[in-house]
Amino acid sequence: MTDRYEIVIVGSGPAGLSAAGRAAERGIPHLLLERTDHAADTIFKYQKKKFVMATPDIMPLRSDMSFEAGVREDILGAWDRELESLGVNVRYKAEVTGISGEKGDFTVTLAGGETVSAGHVVLSIGLQGNLRKLGVPGSEWEKVQYQLDDPLEYEDETIVVVGAGDAAIENAIGLAVQNNVVIVNRRGEFARAKPGNLSLITEAIESGTIECFYNASPASVEPGKLTLKVPEGETEVACDRIIARLGANPPRKFVEGCGIKFSSDDPSALPELSQTYESSVPGLYVIGALAGYPLIKLAMNQGYEVVETIIGNEVKPADEPLLEEKFRALGNVKVEDVLGAIQSNVPLLSSMTVLQLREFMIDSTVHLKQPGDMIFERNDYTNSVYSIVNGAVDVQINPKDPREVVTLGTGAFFGEMGLIAGRRRTATIVASEQCFLVETPRRAMLRLINSVPAARRVLDQAAMTRQIQTHLAPNIDPEMLQEVVETAEIESFSAGDTVISEGETSNDVYLIRTGSMTVSRRIAGRDIVLSYIPAGNYIGEMALLGNTPRSATVKATVASEAIKIDAGAFKRLIEREPDLRRQIEARFQDRLVENVETETRPESGDIIDFLVTQGVGEATDILLIDESLCVRCDNCETACAETHGGVSRLNREAGPTFGTLHVPTSCRHCEHPHCMADCPADAIHRAPDGEVFIDDKCIGCGNCARDCPYNVIQMAYPRPEKPGLLSWLFFGAGPGPGEDKRPMVKPDGARESAVKCDMCKDVTGGASCVSACPTGAAVRVKPEEFLSITNLARFGR
Repeated sequence: MTDRYEIVIVGSGPAGLSAAGRAAERGIPHLLLERTDHAADTIFKYQKKKFVMATPDIMPLRSDMSFEAGVREDILGAWDRELESLGVNVRYKAEVTGISGEKGDFTVTLAGGETVSAGHVVLSIGLQGNLRKLGVPGSEWEKVQYQLDDPLEYEDETIVVVGAGDAAIENAIGLAVQNNVVIVNRRGEFARAKPGNLSLITEAIESGTIECFYNASPASVEPGKLTLKVPEGETEVACDRIIARLGANPPRKFVEGCGIKFSSDDPSALPELSQTYESSVPGLYVIGALAGYPLIKLAMNQGYEVVETIIGNEVKPADEPLLEEKFRALGNVKVEDVLGAIQSNVPLLSSMTVLQLREFMIDSTVHLKQPGDMIFERNDYTNSVYSIVNGAVDVQINPKDPREVVTLGTGAFFGEMGLIAGRRRTATIVASEQCFLVETPRRAMLRLINSVPAARRVLDQAAMTRQIQTHLAPNIDPEMLQEVVETAEIESFSAGDTVISEGETSNDVYLIRTGSMTVSRRIAGRDIVLSYIPAGNYIGEMALLGNTPRSATVKATVASEAIKIDAGAFKRLIEREPDLRRQIEARFQDRLVENVETETRPESGDIIDFLVTQGVGEATDILLIDESLCVRCDNCETACAETHGGVSRLNREAGPTFGTLHVPTSCRHCEHPHCMADCPADAIHRAPDGEVFIDDKCIGCGNCARDCPYNVIQMAYPRPEKPGLLSWLFFGAGPGPGEDKRPMVKPDGARESAVKCDMCKDVTGGASCVSACPTGAAVRVKPEEFLSITNLARFGR
């Protein structure tokens, strides 16, 4: 005879335990099925003595099972005791192989053929059985593993941990106690880590306990060696073991076999769920990691809420008060209605589950803008992304005529180029009618596109259309660009990679999306740099228009991305659009003239090559000194120190020189600042005008100084206040103007902090170093404006 229960819960993870505990507390006939011989298998497999965090801190816990931050063993022990004290009906070594039937009459089939009858079924099976693999040549090496049980099992090994999530960070920290550990992050920062783990890993990297490769990905594995693709090319890391923590995919075959629909065909897509966690099969619920909520506290809240829902009690999610407060600006509206509008109106956000969207909205800001309200201005350096839920905005594409606009309506998004390219806003955006906007900060948007592939595809597709239209065909209707966009591809290049080779017969056109490139030719037996091409420009049109082999070589100066535009599609476009053809032909002629001029002045190309090696390839603003005009008065350093509390952020003498062009030690204000990547205090920001600066939250960890490849950040104590100018002049009091060069005694209670050039962002008149130069030798320049034959000619002497 088949046993009958009101609720059958499959899987004893945190969500399943909480659901079972609530059912037991409510006296509901229930059964908790677990395929292993213990509860909470995922946490059971955590490394021994791992400290488990209870984030997010702002979220209350709703559960009859306890949970607070603590050691793995203590948490598991408490749950085992509570299972017994609550009288939870649990059966171990009970693997579920199928679920069939309908609400009120489900049949749950176990391995071996036994069946259980249920009125409702709650799936809490997690993702751990479907781990993502490394998937590169050689990854079948026996020392490549995807789980870590006990870090203390390994000693005096060099271990590479691949991944940037919490599991990877925790493994790396645990292993580093008695091993040499290298962590490989595919991105430029740990965007998905909990705050506590972020602090731990940045501290370990900063102290040298763990070595980190950013923007790196495995290329191949050999016994004892991992080859990584890094921004500079490839590098080899000797190792005894590789632990890859790359997350997991949903157990799609089993779940679909139960009749549950998924949000898309993407392998990483999650099941379609209602706000109450009910799947497309009425009476069949999904909670926990499989629902998109891997955090323990949130999963336990779901377990509590789903049982209350099943027995007919309306219970608001624990985050409801937070979202109600966030949506208050919209008037008297229901959270459910707002989330529904966002999901149905904005394609970028439509691929998230409702539960993912709720978490996403906690990080985002809601705006209700009126006609004429400015969202942001051209040349701002903000980097949040805006989604239009209702209404419309005007994009002012012509800085000289604000009436020349492109209108974006409901469902569109804008601002993504600040996220992708790290450069200034390319247009001013103004509300054209009342509009409801969702503003998402950079970190939350990175989490979205890293965890929801469909969102990344939507963003990339729209961004390609917008970039092609903005930089290549601004006056052409987007519909006319459809073929060009559909055949375009995004390609990534490491620093030094060849994009186009001189003499080859290809004729695709490339639009530089991020980074920058140089164009060079082989002249008199050596490579001469002809020009520097920053993001927002295109290359390769000369071979296309001239039907000739490539006339030059193009290389990436830094890690870069480019949109590769199919030659055939582009030819057909310019045949249909004679104005565009004339514009490109004019650009073609300008480049021919510039190339000829450079060939007659090869020293200008040498200067470009020199500047690129000094970081100009990723700079947005750089200080240069013309040595032929400099009189070595050091007024620039003195003015810098006087402006910044007695500490100069400039070293005039330091830095390389080419001809008469000197690059002193001063911040480049990079498009993607290295110093921002590992600032645990979030103290480094970019001002609207582009200045990268450090605020008072600096904790003095020194991460930024170590991460900066140009050595322009120093750690310093606050200087004591100086006597006035007259006291110095008449009585010799104090060190005088500029930085006090005498040996310094640490002030009592003072804390060391990072200092760097901020381009005197709050000083009227601009950079003090430039305004204090009596001969005009010091100049601050934007590379894309400076690196031309005309500007460089005088430095080639």
